[in-house]
Amino acid sequence: MASTLRRRALVADNSSESSSVASTPRDESPVKPGDKVKIIHHNHPPKTRKRRNTFIFFLGSLFGLIAAGLLAKNNDLIELPEIGELSMDSLLDVLPAGLVTDMRDLIKGERDFVDSYDSFSVGLKARSEGLSVHHPVIMVPGVISTGLESWGTANISRPYFRKRLWGSWTMMKALVMDKDIWKKHIMLDKKTGLDPPNIKLRAAQGFDATDFFITGYWIWSKILENLASLGYDPTNSFTAAYDWRLSYQNLELRDQYFTRLKSYVELAHQFSGEKVVLASHSMGSQVLFYFFHWVASEQGGKGGNDWVDRHVEAWINISGCMLGAVKDITAILSGEMRDTAQLNAFAVYGLEKFLSKDERAEIFRAMPGMSAMLPIGGDAVWGNLTWAPDDQPGQKHSFGSFLNFRRGVNWTTPDKNLTIAGSMRYLMDTTDDWYRDQIEKSYSQGVAHTTAEVEANENNPRKWINPLETRLPLAPNLKIYCFYGVGKPTERAYYYRSPEFPALTNLNVTIDTGLIVDDIDHGIIMGEGDGTVNLMSTGYMCSKGWHIKRYNPAGVKVTVVEMPHEPERFNPRGGPNTADHVDILGRQTLNELILKVVAGKGHMIDDYVISNITKYAERVKIYEEAEENQEEK
Repeated sequence: MASTLRRRALVADNSSESSSVASTPRDESPVKPGDKVKIIHHNHPPKTRKRRNTFIFFLGSLFGLIAAGLLAKNNDLIELPEIGELSMDSLLDVLPAGLVTDMRDLIKGERDFVDSYDSFSVGLKARSEGLSVHHPVIMVPGVISTGLESWGTANISRPYFRKRLWGSWTMMKALVMDKDIWKKHIMLDKKTGLDPPNIKLRAAQGFDATDFFITGYWIWSKILENLASLGYDPTNSFTAAYDWRLSYQNLELRDQYFTRLKSYVELAHQFSGEKVVLASHSMGSQVLFYFFHWVASEQGGKGGNDWVDRHVEAWINISGCMLGAVKDITAILSGEMRDTAQLNAFAVYGLEKFLSKDERAEIFRAMPGMSAMLPIGGDAVWGNLTWAPDDQPGQKHSFGSFLNFRRGVNWTTPDKNLTIAGSMRYLMDTTDDWYRDQIEKSYSQGVAHTTAEVEANENNPRKWINPLETRLPLAPNLKIYCFYGVGKPTERAYYYRSPEFPALTNLNVTIDTGLIVDDIDHGIIMGEGDGTVNLMSTGYMCSKGWHIKRYNPAGVKVTVVEMPHEPERFNPRGGPNTADHVDILGRQTLNELILKVVAGKGHMIDDYVISNITKYAERVKIYEEAEENQEEK
């Protein structure tokens, strides 16, 4: 498929941002020998080893796909009918050697973990303590978690009819042997954001849609096992899988997703006699927040402002990226993130030959749902060029300077560093019109500073994903539980440069992977979070934002439980005490808390905050309305 990622030469921005930072010569790096960027992490146990989980964010999943194959029994692949004559050996011959080598060291630990960890033990223990089925539960998975299967009948699709082109070995076979066809299926139409002509990919349904991503790599499986141990089954628990590539408006337009979700909730409530517990993970929390607005609105479900209070008991928000994820910018800007930047040279060479940065950027842009996770809140939340709420004492370079550029001779680099807000403008100015049009008509990343603005935004579907521009539902009896991990280094800022061979790429810039100075690792500066989503995103709304009156006028009770990242040394998934963004779904503590909520014992859960999120939240430049007016004076 032809890739047309347009470049644009930018005119220097004369915004106030430029006046706050001195210009850096174009042939001079912003980092000089001897400079140090010190990041101090508080209250976190020391890391026992450096791990990458390249499965978790977009097509960094190639690394994990190989792991799944290596972790399978010798005859696992042979027994899978969709693989045909494709063997693990043939996959290893085609894929980058560096990816394979890095995974071999993890195999024994994963095998021991799979064989020894009793996934049902949490549920059985809870049952022995008197917990039982009470509320029906509906689970909304995160980004990339749901398998996508082909329902097209055109010649191009017939070999893959009802086979998964995302989340199965069929995906691997198509990606390796028929990459162009796979790309045509996985990418949405660039103009409409819907199905391309003659292509029809749909989200798999039921528990099978999200329990495992691929053989050997579980996602929701352990939660399902523990719910079953308590007595849950398909009559009182459901998975609301969705096509995560679509913008939220198109989820309803094409798949009637929110209409169906409304029906699931109403039927579960009617049949059980108890209100429903909704459990969401990652991007799924954004989807549910959008649903709360849609279901009440006359433009959506027409349920009225009391619908959530009548039907929903609690919302379990697991690692929810309520304010987006900063790595989403770099994935869309240049097809890169930490997972790709820190691969060794052989793996980078193989990955570029197999699926280049240009191709990855094109794919991410042609999935508008991914862009829902672009950072929300701008400089008020993420900081300016000299300050950020989560900066540490003695830190030399602020996290607020988000994209930093090593100047070169190529015109494609900006002439100054950029904040999150500046980076968003740069992204929109350097991508194609079709991408900018899709995003600007679907999402908003601003801040509403008054009650009047918040209430007006209830009539604007663009605003419905943004908790800083809209409010929680008017449901005084609703309970929100925020469960998320802390203590795992997470991408917070980047150093970029011009491409080494600009004539051979459509991209304007690339991560400066050769820059390794102090805490700058391959052009990336790490902050706090769960390895994928930043602490400011998972924690701010739960700890402070939803305590501001205009964002929570009904006074919905919000309980926060943070979980420290304490992985087992030789366990590639971290074991029962991991707090990694995806692996937390198998964490023992998280499963115990979920079972308490669905069993009607959520009132027994107390706040537990161990990070500095309360301190960071107080520094965010968003205030109660009276304080906002005083701040303006």
